Amino acid sequence: MADASSSNGTAKPRVATVSLAGCFGCHMSLLDIDERILDLAELVEFDRSPINDYKSFDGRRCAVGLIEGGCANEENVKVLRDFRKHCDVLVSLGDCATMGGVPALRNMVPIEECIDEAYLSGPSVVNPDGILPNDPEVPRLLRQVFPAHEVVKMDFHLTGCPPSADTIWAALNALLTGAPLDLPYGLIKYD
Repeated sequence: MADASSSNGTAKPRVATVSLAGCFGCHMSLLDIDERILDLAELVEFDRSPINDYKSFDGRRCAVGLIEGGCANEENVKVLRDFRKHCDVLVSLGDCATMGGVPALRNMVPIEECIDEAYLSGPSVVNPDGILPNDPEVPRLLRQVFPAHEVVKMDFHLTGCPPSADTIWAALNALLTGAPLDLPYGLIKYD
């Protein structure tokens, strides 16, 4: 695949995104930039992202990686470390990535109890043979859910559940143009 170029012939900065343990709401917020998505497509080339359905990096550096969700299983950790390896700047996007969010509610319960409730004794479970998932394709759960910054170094955090489309747009514009990431209060307040 050839490098995408901007209208002035220079290579576009690359942006990668991923959803780990979360609800995909931050990606929906990114899509909520509406017609500005066309402006974004003029500014960047998307690398590994559900936006283009690329599941791996192609080896070229990414200027920005947007991380949605926390780390709940071994695959989440592997993916997050891969993003740190391939991206110059990593941004925790939303409360799950910055603090663990709703998935981290399971941190209050021992993992064995969670597995028992989900697969053996929960009120809606029908599993007469008591078989637990054991397919090697199913990632192993971590003992707890970790926010992204507890696994790799994160450069910026955009809180919110999810952060607004305007907040994501302003942050991406600053990061891609080299401007300071100084978001006005109106974009980071939640009252």
